[in-house]
Formats: sequence, structure tokens, C-alpha cells
Amino acid sequence: MKLKIVKAGTGLQWVKLGILTFFKQPLALTGLFFMFMASVAIASMVPLLGSALALCLLPAATLGLMAATQEASKGKFPTPTILLSAFRAGRQRLNAMVMLGLLYAGGFLIVMGVSALVDGGAFAKAYLLGEALTREAATSPSFQTAMWVSMALYLPLSLMFWHAPALVHWHNVAPVKSLFFSMVACLRNFGAFTIFGLAWMGVFLLAGLAMTILSTLLGSPELAATAMLPMALVMASMFFTSIYFSFLDCFDADPVAATEILG
Repeated sequence: MKLKIVKAGTGLQWVKLGILTFFKQPLALTGLFFMFMASVAIASMVPLLGSALALCLLPAATLGLMAATQEASKGKFPTPTILLSAFRAGRQRLNAMVMLGLLYAGGFLIVMGVSALVDGGAFAKAYLLGEALTREAATSPSFQTAMWVSMALYLPLSLMFWHAPALVHWHNVAPVKSLFFSMVACLRNFGAFTIFGLAWMGVFLLAGLAMTILSTLLGSPELAATAMLPMALVMASMFFTSIYFSFLDCFDADPVAATEILG
């Protein structure tokens, strides 16, 4: 495995490939993303350990969506069982993925713990436990500061886990090493990931604007509100589809890994 440095414009290509691949299997990929979200939501409902369990599942679930994208890119229909790819790759890689999940949960809880030092835990409780907030509490300076602190700390955590599930699953990289390689790949390709993020922000804004204009032309303000959830589901599915292509371009696989990745 070798790190690849790509041009900044490649980030736009990842967005394009994600959207085009999504439309090869739109129902399957949207359904799988919904199942991904539902499984995380159900796991979070487990008493006491629900939030931690849901966090532990995220790397494996993300890998499942990447595997589904791999299938769709080859014109195949990804079935729901593909979400379990991380759990069907042998004991060694299963253990590595479990360790990756524990590391992600630990990192995220540390982020929430730091935010709790700012506002006494109000933001962490609202985010992790779904506690109701008054408008005054949500707009308080301490709550807002805690939110921004969490976002700032979550960014490096996100970069460490961006490629990590795929590196563990397809390249058999050790969990801690996968975090390092993922962070380095994201930083060395900072331009491409910046363009990638900005392009997706533009896509989301344009989709929202188009829906608002359509509802206005039809004289039905309720249309935008009604369509918001399914539209968000589709857009999020497209976004996760594009993640797979960022992984392919950031790492030069050896012949064995390339066979596994590209089929």
C-alpha cells in the first residue's frame, strides 16, 4: 500500500463519481443508508451503554456503505447483507474492526467530555442522550462555545477515521496504524478534501434552494417541509457513496489488495 497525492480538483471528481454511482442503484443505496441510520439509532436505545454501542458500530457500518458503493460501481445490486461486510471477513479483521469501533467511541466521548468542561455537559447530554433543550439554553454563550469546541475537536477525529475502516478491511492494516495513515492521507491531500467539502456544501445548498423555489412556484410552502426529510436521506446517501472514491484515489493498492478492491 502506498499513499497517493492527488490534485485539488480531484475532490470535485469524487463528488461527481459519488452522484453518478448513486444513480446506478439509487433505491438500494438509499435503503442501505436508511438501514445504517436505523441500526445506529436502535443501538443507541440500549439502556446505559446505548450511545457508546452506537459509536462503536459506526466504523463497521461506514465500511458496509463503502462495500455497497463498490458493488454499485460495478453495476451490481448491493443487498442488505453487505452492511455486515466488516463482520464476515475473518476473525483477525473482525477483531481489528471491533478495536477500531472502540477507539472511535473513546475518541468521540473524549470530545464530548472536553465540551462538558465548557458548559457543564449540556451540549453533550443533548447530543448523546437527546435531552430536550429550552431556547434559552441552546442560545446561551456556554452552549454555543461547547458546540464549536466539539466541532473543532471532531475534525481531526473524523480525518483519522475517514479511511481507517477501509484500510483495516481491504488492506489488513492494524487499527492504530490505519488511523495514522488516514490522517496523513487527508492532510497530504488537503486541497482535494477542501474542494470535496466545499462542493458537497454547494450541492446541499442548491438542492435546498431548488426545493424552496419549486414549492414557491407551486404555491405550496408545505411541500418543502414535507420533502426535506427524504431529500436529506438521498443527499446523505450520495455523500457516503462518494467517500469510497476518495479512498481509492488516496491509496495505491498492491496487486492483492487491488484485486479485492476493484474486483
